[in-house]
Amino acid sequence: MVFCSDERTGLRAIIGIYSTALGPALGGTRFYPYESEAQALTDVLALSKGMAYKNALAGLDHGGGKAVIIGDPATDKTEALLRAYGRFVQSLGGRYYTACDVGTYVADMDVVARETDFATGRSEADGGAGDSSVLTAYGVYQGMRAAAEFRWGAASLAGRRVGVAGVGKVGRHLVEHLAAEGAEIVVTDVDERAVQDVQRRFPQVDAVQDTGELVRTDLDVYAPCALGGALDDEVAGVLRAAVVCGAANNQLAHDGIADTLAAAGVLYCPDYLVNSGGVIQVADELHGFSFDRARQRAGQIFEATLRVLRTAQEQGTTPAAAADHLAEQRMAQVGSLGRIWTRR
Repeated sequence: MVFCSDERTGLRAIIGIYSTALGPALGGTRFYPYESEAQALTDVLALSKGMAYKNALAGLDHGGGKAVIIGDPATDKTEALLRAYGRFVQSLGGRYYTACDVGTYVADMDVVARETDFATGRSEADGGAGDSSVLTAYGVYQGMRAAAEFRWGAASLAGRRVGVAGVGKVGRHLVEHLAAEGAEIVVTDVDERAVQDVQRRFPQVDAVQDTGELVRTDLDVYAPCALGGALDDEVAGVLRAAVVCGAANNQLAHDGIADTLAAAGVLYCPDYLVNSGGVIQVADELHGFSFDRARQRAGQIFEATLRVLRTAQEQGTTPAAAADHLAEQRMAQVGSLGRIWTRR
């Protein structure tokens, strides 16, 4: 854990590196008005672990890390602050590569990259991969198709009622895929402007007042696409969807929620499995970005999701436990190769 402070620019940030077993840690930078440093620390610990598992399950040669900047991005974000943050990233010497997350955007990564060699998710004009939310949404959509095949026998969402909570960077792209396939879509967002924007583009989309109303709606699929902790005891007790598959990180408020959902007959697609399209995109940037190549790899989330769901079924466990096991297995097996000594 690296605590970053720069009095001149007002920067207060925490960088967490959970694992470098598979390679340099890779994970986004979240800019959020945490109520306390303790709350920010709790978030970065959970997010960095999630990134390690996500990168492992996605087949990337990267460990897991995450950073949080404490503050309101609408009022506290400045060029000077982002550049100060970039210098802290640079000081880690390549052990951590950063990218966009909640509250940070491609333009911000361009600024951070002026101070570090280890920023991804930059604009195409700056030699980067552009908006990673595009392939994040595409990967979630592929995971949702896989869940549909597993649950209903057909990899199609046509006619299925899908509730999307959060139609910001990722959620709005997910709606595009769902609309193109002919799904019935219900959305909600704390930002009414985001909902209005989606409904202008897709008049057939319905909207409800808040997430509490959405989870009580008859749905085939519920897609949490905002902040973490979306699946808590209260939500698990009232949720009326058959499948949960969304883009938000760390959706399970605690580990027991996976068992609660399974007992209720709800098929949960582990978030770090289905939302890995974005990290696949920014990781590709490190090797000379090709959108087609990254999209093809993100498309493999379909088969990866089926593998996890089938493994869980065969082993009589939850998809969350099956995904964790497969990620830990890869970190242990491939990570150990770095300790093989050869005589020169």
